[in-house]
Amino acid sequence: LSVPNTLTRMGVSEGFWHQEFWLPPGATWEDLKESADVHYPQPQDLLLCIPGALLLIFVRCLFERTVALPLGRELGVSDKRRPKVQTNATLESFYILLGRTPKEEDLISLAKQSDLPIKKVETWFRHRRAQDHPRLIKKFCEASWRFTFYFTSFFSGLALLYDKPWFWDHTVCWLKFPQQPLLPALGWFYLLELSFYCSLVATLPFDVKRKDFKEQIIHHIITITLIFVSYCANMIRFGMIVMLVHDASDYILELAKMLHYLKWKRVCEAVFIAFAMVFIISRLVIFPLIVYYYFVTKLALFPVSCLINAFLVVLQLLHIFWSYLIIQMIFRVILCGAKRQDARSDTEESDRSEAEDPAKNQ
Repeated sequence: LSVPNTLTRMGVSEGFWHQEFWLPPGATWEDLKESADVHYPQPQDLLLCIPGALLLIFVRCLFERTVALPLGRELGVSDKRRPKVQTNATLESFYILLGRTPKEEDLISLAKQSDLPIKKVETWFRHRRAQDHPRLIKKFCEASWRFTFYFTSFFSGLALLYDKPWFWDHTVCWLKFPQQPLLPALGWFYLLELSFYCSLVATLPFDVKRKDFKEQIIHHIITITLIFVSYCANMIRFGMIVMLVHDASDYILELAKMLHYLKWKRVCEAVFIAFAMVFIISRLVIFPLIVYYYFVTKLALFPVSCLINAFLVVLQLLHIFWSYLIIQMIFRVILCGAKRQDARSDTEESDRSEAEDPAKNQ
């Protein structure tokens, strides 16, 4: 057989699932044939990520309403009072249809149309933008949810892998590949991670939008693709290590953000420095020099491995980009004591009066 029986029954194209694309030279789908005692990844299992993502979105909404929101208010997270915007159909129409920041010639034209001084038109647009700017409590709730998930994910993954010989010796990671039976716990962990990143993509339009919005979309798409492809090609061991390396710093960042929104400046700075160290070590040292190195040196080249390799390179470029922002923030804000706008936040005037802390950088 050139494709798994289950896939044939699903009516999936044999060309897409051809073994020469998905498996290393010499391997066939027959090598991954299941028995009563041995199980291998089945691509159709990943369809569970759709209800999984919906369930996570529901859990997130419930968590933010019943845990994060009351916690934030209890700890003193509060939003500045924002000036009310007087109703003006002309200005509102321009704001919605043509742009939130009118140019000088537009201001002059709008001032004539609305019979207002230019300064008042400028003030109206400034207050209108501030009205749409995400509130601090919303940011706190988002950070709380991500902290909870990343913290749980990282230590759960660590608990699953700490006794596996291939976790400590990456040369064993590819031993007898692709005939590596799937442990049920690792399969469920994979599905959880895929569901989470699908939920992040689904909620991107509603979450706080930052300056690296495009980079975030690229990151999420690459992550989802890597999880899907590595699961189908039975690269579970490698995928688990990659996910754990990435989760190592994420929960520390979200904790730093929470501390920033609480205005616990010194603690926030200490946590952010810890995050920066873990991020740089895990993503600029461990990931490329150990995880990626053994991937390119121990695995034979075939189409899927080349695809994963390309995506891992793009992922590493994002790591370098974010590391640059992190180091820049540490030098400008913590070491030099400068107030700096969040490198990923919206550049709204309403925030310029606030002291920006480094926890909002990545």
